[in-house]
Amino acid sequence: MNFIAWIIIACEIGFWVVIAAGLITRYIFNQKRLGLFFLALTPVLDLFLLIVTANDLHNGATATQIHALAAVYLGVSIAFGKSMIRWADEKFVYYFKKQGPKPVRRSGMDYAKHSLKGSLQHVLAFIIGGAFLYLMIYWIDEPDRTQSLSEMLKLWLLILGIDFVLSTSYFIWPKPAKTK
Repeated sequence: MNFIAWIIIACEIGFWVVIAAGLITRYIFNQKRLGLFFLALTPVLDLFLLIVTANDLHNGATATQIHALAAVYLGVSIAFGKSMIRWADEKFVYYFKKQGPKPVRRSGMDYAKHSLKGSLQHVLAFIIGGAFLYLMIYWIDEPDRTQSLSEMLKLWLLILGIDFVLSTSYFIWPKPAKTK
């Protein structure tokens, strides 16, 4: 496996480790500021991934799907990071601290609206990650070395379209409430 792939895996593991550390520090040890510090480390991991990927390409590597995946990861992490932390925060408080309301299982129009909000976050992720992809393509300025990056942009745009079709379908065919 490629070095960049290992860095992406390490960053994803690091993301969940700092979130867990932040939540444990915040709620178990009642150290709110230290917990916030750990949670604030998540963008540092993104920056590290960006630097390593750009350096690899700058040193002459031909861009691969893994390099493109690094840009996708960055876009998704930045666009969805806050909501993922909020989701983990809610679950942690309810399931580990046994406090607060039970996390809501969405259905019907609420689910459709939430899904559309996720699709809009996906657009933001595409804009951010796509900008990184485009900048790498522009920076390298050798189409044969950046073909994988261009292909990833096209694939991601297709996936984004499918995401919107699915989200829109929930307004037409709402997700039923789960019965116990």
